[in-house]
Amino acid sequence: MRCTLLVFWLRGKMSPHADHSPHSHAHLQQIQRPRHKLSLKLPCNTNTFKSQLQQKKTYIPFEFSSPIRNFSRTMPILLALLLLQLLTTLCFSAPKPETLILPLKTQTLPQGSLPKSTNKLSFHHNVTLTISLSVGSPPQQVTVVLDTGSELSWLRCKKAPNFNSVFNPLASKSYSPVPCSSSVCRTRTRDFPIPVSCDPKKLCHSILSYADASSIEGNLARETFNLGSSAQPGTIFGCMDSGSSSNADEDSKTTGLMGMNRGSLSFVTQMGFPKFSYCISGRDSSGVLLFGEAKFDWLKPLNYTPLVHISTPLPYFDRVAYTVQLDGIRVGGKVLLLPKSVFVPDHSGAGQTMVDSGTQFTFLLGPVYTALKKEFTQQTKPVLNLLNDPNFVFQGAMDLCFQVPTNRPSLPALPTVTLMFRGAEMSVSGERLLYRVPGMVRDGNQVYCFTYGNSDLLGIQAFVIGHYHQQNVWMEFDLENSRVGVAEVRCELASQKLGL
Repeated sequence: MRCTLLVFWLRGKMSPHADHSPHSHAHLQQIQRPRHKLSLKLPCNTNTFKSQLQQKKTYIPFEFSSPIRNFSRTMPILLALLLLQLLTTLCFSAPKPETLILPLKTQTLPQGSLPKSTNKLSFHHNVTLTISLSVGSPPQQVTVVLDTGSELSWLRCKKAPNFNSVFNPLASKSYSPVPCSSSVCRTRTRDFPIPVSCDPKKLCHSILSYADASSIEGNLARETFNLGSSAQPGTIFGCMDSGSSSNADEDSKTTGLMGMNRGSLSFVTQMGFPKFSYCISGRDSSGVLLFGEAKFDWLKPLNYTPLVHISTPLPYFDRVAYTVQLDGIRVGGKVLLLPKSVFVPDHSGAGQTMVDSGTQFTFLLGPVYTALKKEFTQQTKPVLNLLNDPNFVFQGAMDLCFQVPTNRPSLPALPTVTLMFRGAEMSVSGERLLYRVPGMVRDGNQVYCFTYGNSDLLGIQAFVIGHYHQQNVWMEFDLENSRVGVAEVRCELASQKLGL
């Protein structure tokens, strides 16, 4: 990297090229003096000025005003040494490359195929979406679940039965536990559903629970997360050593979770990127996760829907989730006859609509689910045979299932189900409407279940849009402008175009 030191002798005013934003690390208060100004410009990319880097992409101006009057002979030398030390600190402290990639596949990213300040990761999905990266010093390879519905990222830090993937903090020189007295423990955990506590060693202890009845607990810590060639030192995460799981087989394939919601301790917030996107293939188990701006000729213009904010703490409203306003549902060409009020959060916060990559399917509150179930059943009666078993409920919340002959090569034509938001729509059609229950056969027929479930049966007081219905949709989470953008795209082709 090349950094340039420029020293100027000027009078009174600050340079018009400086960034005087109060949010900029480079904003230093001017001391009004009639003469002698010293300026330092650093055309280099550094994590220290991450927010400026994402906006300007090319170089970072840094202005330093100093009241210098009568110099001794040695003062210029001492000042020069001080500036050189500052220059070295800024220019050689973990610069952020223009593109960061962490591919799951063995392909590499061609130079120049992505815009500047964009970081691209590939991921694998079946029941969960997973990212592979390295953590610690020296680096340890980990695989984590990508979860836009969670805040704290965490890793399993103790080997247990059925969990082969584990992070060993004792083997890392950069691992540092967070004490209870830390401001991180006292203030930045305010959005955790369960308050943190202090363990016998005076370390910050956290318990996380999830809607599928699984839980995990352990200590908050700081560690270096490596994304491609870029190291992110001091990243706060949970080093978890105990817990329970509702799906041990799937959990055994991962080391932990990458929290991506809007909370202060989420991974994307700590990274400092104003937006991120992902795209999930509907044909294979691949996809792409991209940090930064996504401007590609082959990507259609995105339709945006604003995030819903409720500043007042409510018992059932997750303030740091990606909450959007669902206005209605259309089946084929027919809009469900439901009052708008059923889609709006009530006085307790129940009824918000969350976009959640950590949930597989989509779940709707009881009255809305019942109306959708009735309409879909009515429209598909000529082509689908209902599974007449009132006691069978797939995954505890999906009770609309069908029998499909095993010798049938494909599913019949089905009506498209469209979720209607303010400013955008998400349509689900074809095979994404039904999910074949693995290993289940009834009377020589395969069993398929409707991929929308009843939130009430799970005990969730919310609408949740899972990643199964985000397939072949470019999903952009724009934190800077507080909105979510969507555009239909064939994600396997998108991955190819991005070099994955």
